[in-house]
Amino acid sequence: MPSIIETANALSIPSFRTNFLPSLSSTYAFHVSSPAAPTLPPHRYTISLDSGPNLSARDFLFCYELVRSTSSAAYQASSIGWLPGKKRNEMRLADMRYLLVKSTAEDIAGGEEVEGFLSFMLTYEDGFEVIYCYEIHLKPLLRGSGLGKQLIGLMEEVGQKVGVAKAMLTVFVENEGALRFYEKLGYEEDEFSPGPRKLRNGVVKNPTYIILSKILT
Repeated sequence: MPSIIETANALSIPSFRTNFLPSLSSTYAFHVSSPAAPTLPPHRYTISLDSGPNLSARDFLFCYELVRSTSSAAYQASSIGWLPGKKRNEMRLADMRYLLVKSTAEDIAGGEEVEGFLSFMLTYEDGFEVIYCYEIHLKPLLRGSGLGKQLIGLMEEVGQKVGVAKAMLTVFVENEGALRFYEKLGYEEDEFSPGPRKLRNGVVKNPTYIILSKILT
């Protein structure tokens, strides 16, 4: 008998949205103003659901460039490393889902443009059925606008409706702002997060990233 993970991942995007994101229409429009530009009038954005294999070439490029421009240096400095080909392949995985934040056509000449996204996957971690946030990125102007919290909330809604045990994500130790953001949302260091390692020469090497989680059930 298929597990809840396999059953959910087998659904088409329209069925996935109907079953697990009833609060999200095909596009969810809202207005947001950013502390980064408090004098600008609020702009109109949409949040839509898509999958890794089905992302258009244009949307995929915008998402990849957001990751590269905002996080490649942090990846490179960590034990994970920055491997562009591996990251692109990961972003196209069959079970990867995307919440895409776009400016509407009325704001951006030439049509909608990805301004931020959250990618997640329903999967297994250390024997638990979980929803794992792979990436969350917003263009600088939108940081602090409330969009990040909105995206995390939608991801958690999926996890709760599917019935997984917890939501998980990885954050670089050096990203103190992100750590504070997730802690405010109820995330704590997961029991399986890597701890310090003592090398043969006696030197203690601290991890460059932390795995955080939040119980959903």
